[in-house]
Amino acid sequence: MFLVGLGGAAGALLRYIISEYMNVVRVEKGIIFPVATWIINMTGSFLLGILYGLDLPSQLWLLLGVGFCGGYTTFSTFGKEVIDLLMDKQWRVAFLYILASALLSIIAAWVGIAMVHLLV
Repeated sequence: MFLVGLGGAAGALLRYIISEYMNVVRVEKGIIFPVATWIINMTGSFLLGILYGLDLPSQLWLLLGVGFCGGYTTFSTFGKEVIDLLMDKQWRVAFLYILASALLSIIAAWVGIAMVHLLV
């Protein structure tokens, strides 16, 4: 449990730092895309794929896979940002964000796993 908490704290801290410095990107006048959360979730999925592909010992998996990646990635913020986009009637951006997040995070994890299998 300690390892999960330690990894989670480190992941959450890194997520906070990244989101503070990246925040949002304007796609068009008045339309924003929550790029920080998207990048965090993509890189977290990729890292989780690498860690999974490495077949780590259970203690290291708890620290890095469950703890760090769990604290680093953020589904709750993603959900809030989708709701914000929908409430602003930015349907197209919300749909793009949902699709890009769900599909590309799975692909990122798969690429991470595949890279490990190719290199090891």
